[in-house]
Amino acid sequence: MRFSAGSLALATASAVQAAHHTVTVGKGGLRFDPPTLTAAAGDTITYQFFARNHSVTQSSFNEPCQPLSGGFFSGFVPTESPDVSSRTTFTITVQDATRPIWLYCGQTNGNHCQSGMVQAINAPTTGENTFQAFVEKAKTAPTSKSPADGLPNGGHREILVDVGKNGLTFEPNNIVELPRTRVRFSFNPRNHSVVQSSFDNPCQPIGPGGFSSGHIPVANSPSGVFFDLIIPDTKPLWFYCGQTNGNHCQSGMVGSINAPTSGERTLAAFINKAKAAPPPSTIPAFAPLGGTVTVNGTVLHVFNGNTLPSQVANNNPPATSTAPNNGNNNNNGNNGGAAGPAQTKTSPPASSQTLPQPGQGADDYFANKAGGGTPKHWGWTEKLSDTASDFLQLHLRIEDLIANLLWEAYLKLEKGGAWHGVYPQTIVDTIGAWTAQAVIHTATTSAVLEHYQKPILSSCKWKLPLDTVDSFLSAYNKINLAQIGALIDISGQVATADPWVVPILLTQVGSKSRAAGVVNMMQNHMASISPREVAVPAILAWSYVLNNYVENCPSALTIEGEKEKKWPVLTVPTVKPGEITVKYDGKAGEAAFVAFIGPYGELEYSSVDDKSKIVKVPEGWSGDVFIVVTNKAGVKLDELEDFVIAGPELVWL
Repeated sequence: MRFSAGSLALATASAVQAAHHTVTVGKGGLRFDPPTLTAAAGDTITYQFFARNHSVTQSSFNEPCQPLSGGFFSGFVPTESPDVSSRTTFTITVQDATRPIWLYCGQTNGNHCQSGMVQAINAPTTGENTFQAFVEKAKTAPTSKSPADGLPNGGHREILVDVGKNGLTFEPNNIVELPRTRVRFSFNPRNHSVVQSSFDNPCQPIGPGGFSSGHIPVANSPSGVFFDLIIPDTKPLWFYCGQTNGNHCQSGMVGSINAPTSGERTLAAFINKAKAAPPPSTIPAFAPLGGTVTVNGTVLHVFNGNTLPSQVANNNPPATSTAPNNGNNNNNGNNGGAAGPAQTKTSPPASSQTLPQPGQGADDYFANKAGGGTPKHWGWTEKLSDTASDFLQLHLRIEDLIANLLWEAYLKLEKGGAWHGVYPQTIVDTIGAWTAQAVIHTATTSAVLEHYQKPILSSCKWKLPLDTVDSFLSAYNKINLAQIGALIDISGQVATADPWVVPILLTQVGSKSRAAGVVNMMQNHMASISPREVAVPAILAWSYVLNNYVENCPSALTIEGEKEKKWPVLTVPTVKPGEITVKYDGKAGEAAFVAFIGPYGELEYSSVDDKSKIVKVPEGWSGDVFIVVTNKAGVKLDELEDFVIAGPELVWL
C-alpha cells in the first residue's frame, strides 16, 4: 500500500470499452480453450467448467503447478456433463496487460497440470517465457498444489439459479457451493421472491440478518433482473418463495445452500416441512436484505418488500433508485405497484427502530435524522478498481462500528435509557444525528459496492465500551478520528483510477470533522482537530480498530492482495508537558522511535528511551495526535507501515 493523499487532483481519463472473453475448462479433454489469449487492462475473462472436476489457479512462470501467493483461484468445480457447462463460473479482471498471467488446473487425480492443462494470458510470443516454454516446464513440475483453504480468491465465483423458469421451482434447489461464491438468482415470470428462513419454520423469514429479494414481478424471460448474495460460510442456508397467490412455499418452491446430505435436516426434509407449513407465507417489510437486486445492471437499493417499480415488469431499469414507501402492497399479480416518494414524518421513538446492517440501506427514519439520504447522482463509471473495492470494504467495517457504538449510546441517552438526563436534549439529538449520518455513510458505501456487484462483508462482533458516558465519548472520539484519517488516505488511493468516489468520501470527512469538534468541546478540549484533519494510513487505522474494538469478524479484510495487518497494542500511561511515556511489546535494546502524525502531512520522530520508555514531544505539537512506534526514524508517511513496531494510538497533547 502506498499513501497518496497529497495528490487529490481529479484526473479526467477517457473511458475504453472493456472486452469480455470466455474460456472453457475441461471441454474435450484436459485443456483450456483457448489455451492462450490476449486481453487488455479492464477486460474480463469468464471460465466455464465441464466434467469432471477442475480449477483455475494462477501460478508463476517458473513454478507452473504451484499457486502464486496472492494470485487468483476459482476453487474446484465438480461437473457432471462433458458437454453442458456447470452453472458455476469464475470471472477475473485483467489489471495490467503488460504482465503475463500464467494458470493451471490443480487437479491431482490424473495430474492435469503436468498433462498440459495450463493457460497463459498476454504471454510473450518470443524469448524464453513463451506459452510453449510454460507447457514444457509444467510437464516436469512436482505434484500440483492448491491454496490451503480451498476457497475462491482474486475473482468472482458465481452459480446461476433460475427462479420460476419451469413452474414453482428453483433450479437448482440443492446448491452446494464454497464460501465466497456469489449466488445469482435470475427471475422469470410471474412474481417470485427469494427469502431466507430457518429449517424449522420454512415459509417465514428468519428475522434480523436474513436475506430477502422482496417480490420481483417480471413479464419477460430472460428478464435481466437478478438477486445476488455471497455465501458467508459453510453453514446451511434455507430459503423459499413467499408468494401467497398459489402458496408457492407450501407448493414446494424452496431451496437450500450447503444442506446436510443425510440425517434429519436434509433438503428433502425441508421440502416436506414446507408443504405442511400453515399459510400464508410472509416476507420482510423492506428489500433487498443481505444481497443486491439489479435490473439490467442498475441497482435497486431499497424498496418496500411487496412493492417494486412497474418498470421491472416491463424489463426496464428504474430512472432512479427507489425509496421505501407505505403505499398499498400488491404481491399477487404480474406487476408490482410503483413506489411512491418518501414522506417526511414525525420520527418514532428510537427503541422501536432496528439499526440496518451493511447492505440493508437506510429507511426514512435515519434519512430524516441525518438530514438527507444517499446520493442521487453517482457518476457511475464502467468498473470499480480492486483497490477501491478493498479500501471501501475497510471503510465500511469502521463505519459499521461507528454506527453501532453511536446507536447503543443513543438508546441509553434517550428517554427510558440508563443514561437519560446526563446530557441536555440538544446534545442527545446531536448524537442521534451522528448515528443517522453513520447509517447513511454505511448505506452509501454499500451502494457503491452493490452497484459493481462486489461482496459486502458481514458485520463484526464489536467490543463497545459502554460502561460509562465518558468511556463511550472517548472511544467515539478515537474511532471517529481514525476514520477521518482513513478516509483521507483512501481518497488519495482511489483518486487516479476512481476519481468519482473522492467527493463521496470527502463529504463524509466534513460531517465527521464537525462531530470531532463538538466532542472535543464536550471533553473540555479545544476543538483543534476540526480545521486540520490528520491523514492516517487506512491499514493502520484498521489495525487500531482490530486491537481495541473487535471481538471477532466473520472474514478478514484483503487490501491490495494482502490480508489485513494487526500490529501490537500501543498505550500511553502518562502525558506530561513536553513528554509522554509509551508501553508496548518490544525487544530490549531494540532501537525505537515514536512517529507523531500531524496535519498537512506533518510527520516528526522522537527516540524512545529503552528503559524509561519516555518520549519527548516535538515542539509545538498539541491536540489529538496519532502516534506509532517504529524501528526507524525519518520514514515517509507512504512507507510508514513497513517499519511499525506497535500502534497506532491517539493521545491528547
